[in-house]
Amino acid sequence: QVQLVESGGGLVQAGGSLRLSCTASGLTFSGYNIGWFRQAPGKEREFVARIPWSGYSTYYGNSVEGRFTISRDKTKNTVYLQMNSLRPEDTANYYCTAGLGAVDAVQPDYWGQGTQVTVSS
Repeated sequence: QVQLVESGGGLVQAGGSLRLSCTASGLTFSGYNIGWFRQAPGKEREFVARIPWSGYSTYYGNSVEGRFTISRDKTKNTVYLQMNSLRPEDTANYYCTAGLGAVDAVQPDYWGQGTQVTVSS
């Protein structure tokens, strides 16, 4: 059974930083695109970032570009989302996804349960 597990969420003040992690069990990320989405209460799900397991192209949503960085550690089968200069509007549940296609264009194959990020003003 495939599971994506996110960690690293929490409460932070505006301007602060958090690093989210995504690990997989029952799946190796090789060959997949790994992405992050977020969803705040009452709002639509929003693409945040994605990275291929092989290669170097990264993509970001407009609202986070320049503040967030997605990266991977192949030795740990883990993907990270470094979030800097956090704003209250970044408050959301953040989900890790994995898919054979570009996860911002094609429905991902796998989703994690999410980790809550709350940014106070």
